[in-house]
Amino acid sequence: MSTRTIVFVHGMFMTPQCWTGWLARFAQKGYRCHAPAWPGRDRAVPELRAAHPDPALGRLDLTQVVEHQLRFIASLDEKPIVIGHSMGGLVAQILLNRDAVAAAVAIDPAPPAGVFTMKWSFIRSNWPMINPFVSGSTPRAMSFADFQYAFANTLPLALQRKAFDDLVVPESRRVPRESLRAIGRIDFAKSHAPLLITAGERDHIIPPSLNHSNFARYAKNGSMTDFKEFPGRDHFGIGAPGWEEMADFIDDWLARALP
Repeated sequence: MSTRTIVFVHGMFMTPQCWTGWLARFAQKGYRCHAPAWPGRDRAVPELRAAHPDPALGRLDLTQVVEHQLRFIASLDEKPIVIGHSMGGLVAQILLNRDAVAAAVAIDPAPPAGVFTMKWSFIRSNWPMINPFVSGSTPRAMSFADFQYAFANTLPLALQRKAFDDLVVPESRRVPRESLRAIGRIDFAKSHAPLLITAGERDHIIPPSLNHSNFARYAKNGSMTDFKEFPGRDHFGIGAPGWEEMADFIDDWLARALP
């Protein structure tokens, strides 16, 4: 494989800590692995929680996240593979659309602008972030109950609690709101490097049918675009028991996509 560098991009309500196991596993496979934090996310989870409501976080938007990732990628000595989860998955698609990466993997990605579903679980999970009656400058601290429903609905209570306590941080409402605008648009007709989109069968916040709609938009451009749905998985598949199966599937796909 010509490219041996991977950039992991975390999603909303998370920090690079969510990639700890993935970094170690892909490093063992011979990759040079990086997980740059979103702007302001290079601090410990307790510190980020204690800062809530942080005015600086309230100003963070998706454009800043994308530009931050582009600057990091420009500092590398080769075009990397990008693997993103959730909103990080949409960032991966944006980076691919801008020809900034050698391949992209979008795990349970937030939908690009114009890709939508009316499924209740999607509306219920995302409404607190996009509710127009709440100021976009007011960061949101997700409750444990909301995390259980939106992220970890298949996990036992003890694992839900541990994931929430260890990983979840407040989030800017401007990030998902801006994903509905120009920065979140993808030129689906444009040729691109290999792309894999994955879904969790039981994902509430990004239902698998929405992931498939995202994937289907690329159908006519002739570039390598693949889709994989993982049975029984929710939105937190990257951190739930058995995440290694997902990681190894992606590694095998990369070996085919970038021989």
